[in-house]
Amino acid sequence: MADEMNPQPEAPEEEAAQTPLEQFIFHQRRGLEEFGKAMESLLPPGFREHTHKAGNEFATGFRVLIDAAIDEIKKASEMEDPDARRAAEQERQASANLAADEEEESDSSATGGKIRVELDD
Repeated sequence: MADEMNPQPEAPEEEAAQTPLEQFIFHQRRGLEEFGKAMESLLPPGFREHTHKAGNEFATGFRVLIDAAIDEIKKASEMEDPDARRAAEQERQASANLAADEEEESDSSATGGKIRVELDD
């Protein structure tokens, strides 16, 4: 009957230096890993593939939701804080100007060059 029993799992080389709690955690982790492998072997490959894709889609959906919530929180904080509102407006204007400048640079090389002058109010 001793031949039919599963062999003891291999313990780490430093087992003598480990505390009983660390040994317990090690063996529990190994047991969980083996249980996971057993469950995985019961499921067909297609199931695992679709489950993986479903998990990715689930996570992507939450990323979109969280990003939208962050944007709304930023907008709300801009409305409450006049300084933050001004800074956000300047940031948006700077990025719009940068995009316009890049577009004009690509146009100016073809038309002979234009100069853009901005006046502060």
